[in-house]
Amino acid sequence: MRTRPSLRSLRSPRHPRIWFEILLIAVSYWLYSLVRNAVPEQKAAALRNADWIWSLERTVGLAFEETVNRAVNSVTWLIVSMNYYYATLHFVVTIGVLVWLFRRHPGRYAATRLVLFATTAVALLGYYVFPLAPPRLMNGNAFIDTVMLHQTWGSMASGDLKHMSNQYAAMPSMHIGWSLWCGLTICALATAPWARILGALYPVATLVVIVATANHFWLDAVGGMACLAFGVAVSCAWYGALPHRLPKQVRHSGTSRLRALRRPPALAPELTAQAGPSPAGAAETAPPRSSPPGG
Repeated sequence: MRTRPSLRSLRSPRHPRIWFEILLIAVSYWLYSLVRNAVPEQKAAALRNADWIWSLERTVGLAFEETVNRAVNSVTWLIVSMNYYYATLHFVVTIGVLVWLFRRHPGRYAATRLVLFATTAVALLGYYVFPLAPPRLMNGNAFIDTVMLHQTWGSMASGDLKHMSNQYAAMPSMHIGWSLWCGLTICALATAPWARILGALYPVATLVVIVATANHFWLDAVGGMACLAFGVAVSCAWYGALPHRLPKQVRHSGTSRLRALRRPPALAPELTAQAGPSPAGAAETAPPRSSPPGG
């Protein structure tokens, strides 16, 4: 009887606290970067896996990354813009959507945030079990490292920053996982048509960018989508519904979770009826005793 109310209390949406959320996101991203970069850079295995991915895409007739990479690179202003897009919007838009959820949809914030966190967590497993070199680092292919060529700040795995990041953690693509999370969230919750259009276009534009800059194969994007599907499943299993189907506002502020866990469960109405009146109530309603004869 105590377990059910406790779980229900833990799962019920609560109003997010700003400083806790800032600390949680900062620590979570720090741990993500730490674990991702702690995965051994298995260069030989990563290059073999890249050759296998490239061969698979050619087999199915969808090996278009090199063509897109070279075509976009011929337009200098466009490829430079994409370099900066790749380096910045990955963080800026994701944080912006989190802030928007916090302010406008507090009842859905925790469930949607759980999708993002679970998506990112399972991606770490992919980096470990399937090291993969990005196209620009493959041997024997004519992919162009657009950051190196145009000397722009666009990738943690190029130039002077390459020693700060694991260069062989391309599968799955979290640029796609996070951008699709942003796009679906905006499409599901925004009311303005222009916002929904931008939300739908954002992951599509991100896919073009990661391919044009030779940072990912399109199959890496499929891996990011699979991670997002896992994150949605985790959130649905915990909250019992898709995030956008939860109430927009928190219906009750309630007590803290610890207090809810410590609170004894209330008896069901039928059990209360069977228990009968309390001793005090029995004393009040009992008929008066008659005096003994001669008393």
